[in-house]
Amino acid sequence: MDVLQTISNRRSHRVYKADQLPEDVLGKILKAGLEAPSARNRQPWHYTVVQNAELIQEVHDEAAKVRLANGGSATYSNPEFQIFYYAPTVIFIFADKEFYWSHVDCGIAVENMALAAEGLGIGSVILGLPRAAFEGDKADELRAKLDCPEGYDFVIALSLGYATDTKPAHDLREENISRIK
Repeated sequence: MDVLQTISNRRSHRVYKADQLPEDVLGKILKAGLEAPSARNRQPWHYTVVQNAELIQEVHDEAAKVRLANGGSATYSNPEFQIFYYAPTVIFIFADKEFYWSHVDCGIAVENMALAAEGLGIGSVILGLPRAAFEGDKADELRAKLDCPEGYDFVIALSLGYATDTKPAHDLREENISRIK
């Protein structure tokens, strides 16, 4: 699949089969993340791959608890809802807290991984919602369980799996482009 077609085809999937990704496929997705460009080649990220459904659920539960306590959407109290959409694999991306460009660099890296996943026939959704889990009472415990390095913190996550939903392309908003000649 060529790059422009992969970009056009990529969707945020929210329904997955329970089947785990083969190691070679996961390795290619992670390699795409490692190959992402970063400011001053700092590579300020740390990727933690979780394929343990109980740990994924624990992060969800803490995020939901924090969001509900802070007036978050009632969606969090729906027992059917899970912020990772029950994907069998989640990559948590942590970043160097002191590097000014960490969030930008991690955004580039997660998109690299999402596009690699699409090119390999794997569905994904990029998630900021787990951030609340790292703002609550269990934040340090979860950082430890997820191998978050000292001086790093959660930035973004990527759910991965064999998608079973289909979505149309979103509308393109050409009015969001300015041209200055």
